[in-house]
Amino acid sequence: MDPRLKEAVQRGDTTAFLSLVNQINHDHNISNSIIDQVTIGSMNTVLHIASRFGHLELVHEILRLRPEMVSSQNHRLETPLHEACREGRLEVAMALLRADPSVGYKLNRENESVLFVACGRGWSGVVNYLLEYSWLLMLEEDGSTTSLHLAALAGHTEIVKEILKVRPEFAWKKDSQGSTPLHLACSKGHLDITRELLKLDSDLCSLQDNEGRTPLHWAAIKGKINILDEILSVSLDSIETVTKLGETLLHLCVKYNQFDATKYLVETLDVSKMVDATDIDGNTVLHLATAAKLSTMVTFLVKRTSIDVNALNRKGWTALDVAESGASNSVLIYLIPTLHEAGCRNGSQLPPQSSHEIPKISSGGAVNSRRSPHKKGTRGPSSSWATNIMYSPTTLQSRRRRSSRREKQLELHSEGLQNARNTITVVAVLIATVTFAAGINPPGGVYQDGALAGKSIMGKTKAFKVFTICNNIALFMSLGIVVVLVSLIPFRRKPLVKLLTVTHRAMCASVLLMEVAYIAALWVTEPSGHVMGIMSWELLALVCIAGVFVLTLSAGLGLMMTKHRSRKREYRKGRRSKKRTTPESSVSRVDDTMMVHNVESRQTSNSDVESSENGVHPIS
Repeated sequence: MDPRLKEAVQRGDTTAFLSLVNQINHDHNISNSIIDQVTIGSMNTVLHIASRFGHLELVHEILRLRPEMVSSQNHRLETPLHEACREGRLEVAMALLRADPSVGYKLNRENESVLFVACGRGWSGVVNYLLEYSWLLMLEEDGSTTSLHLAALAGHTEIVKEILKVRPEFAWKKDSQGSTPLHLACSKGHLDITRELLKLDSDLCSLQDNEGRTPLHWAAIKGKINILDEILSVSLDSIETVTKLGETLLHLCVKYNQFDATKYLVETLDVSKMVDATDIDGNTVLHLATAAKLSTMVTFLVKRTSIDVNALNRKGWTALDVAESGASNSVLIYLIPTLHEAGCRNGSQLPPQSSHEIPKISSGGAVNSRRSPHKKGTRGPSSSWATNIMYSPTTLQSRRRRSSRREKQLELHSEGLQNARNTITVVAVLIATVTFAAGINPPGGVYQDGALAGKSIMGKTKAFKVFTICNNIALFMSLGIVVVLVSLIPFRRKPLVKLLTVTHRAMCASVLLMEVAYIAALWVTEPSGHVMGIMSWELLALVCIAGVFVLTLSAGLGLMMTKHRSRKREYRKGRRSKKRTTPESSVSRVDDTMMVHNVESRQTSNSDVESSENGVHPIS
């Protein structure tokens, strides 16, 4: 489009527009008028531009020159009427419709009518005029999203009222997500529109979208307390509806961290059943709040409601199990003590005969209670009295406690092995650093000039040779330790222990060699005053002190290692004799007993942990 023409149309300068059109047509003697030009990209005509800016006089002139242009479409398949309605140009829209009423039937590329785009912008004057053409709403009957949906979502109350007068049945239409206009109004917190729709029919609050969520659910998700209060004042039955995932109204409040909405429901309604209801995974609201690490929400639930803090989900986890599974988070410093104070325990600590029934909840069904009385279970008759004694509830509970303790011991043992590995690596790197620095800067210094420049001054002495040998061996042994530890990744305990044993001994040898190299270096740099032609009194005293210290330390570690190996042998003998003397039971066990038995047999195989005293044992 000619830039001068576009500028004149945007300004609404009718005189300049007509002058430009006549001048160009006359000067260039062209048959097709400049008025037919369109903008590059958008394909807008001059009538599109004039309608968008609301230049009524210019629109009349364009329609006089090119009346067929009223139905022209741009790249979005929109007519000039779409532009006028989107910008709220009522007089221009009236002129375009009078010129050709059929233009109102045209939809754009997104199947939006002129009424739809006007509702989206909230132009009530344009909408009221367009509603006089009743056939405009008929265009939306076959679609999902209507003008009423758009007006309800945007919060245009007056437009909603006018559309409901003409087509009240649109209040029941669902869009592609299954949402009605009431769903959209509630999610945005438009109270007046919610009241208008509920005034039409209170049953609208029971309609569910594709996920099984009602308008009340959406108000809870967004934390719109005023909408919750309005719907519940009209229909309390809607509170019992659950989603396809079995989520209650309270589940959604907690899941989306709407504390104020949760507090409102607890303080306003009787939620004794709702707090113990579960979703399809068996999670109560306390499980969800704990999993999301909502410390304020957890504190409120355990203190202000009668929730069952030891309810089990389908994994067999209580809220405390869920909290401990993410214990690295700093929020849990406050979360776990709160659960402990409320009496929450781990699932493994609960009596096996306790009944924690998980209700089956179907979509659209009512909320079922999660809480059930703790009934004492009974076992059927057994063919072996020993089995009844071994697997009595008291014995099982004791075994579960021991199992939990052993699990923690194993975790600490594994963590200790990894820490030992890291420590050996760091020490080896330090030894390599020190010995390397000593090797390139030898004791006694080097010649600075002459043929021997750079050579060690004390290189021919016996003490220097001892230093060189010990220093180099310590250097390469420590480098070997580093290479091995960073290259091998054992994922089982025994290979890791063997690896640490070898590298630990190599590290001790490196440390000993570095000590000898240090003493040899001191020997090289010692002044006169030797004892028996060997070393000075001071150096001799240092060697004696170091020798006594090393021998004492080695003796202590050796004694500890001997005792530990002795305890390991006794422990393994006891286990072998116990296996020979204990008969296998032919009675089938229940699932939880088998679980405890398997866990124990797997954990007690770690003789280092079981035979150690005070939680410490040496690397053998």
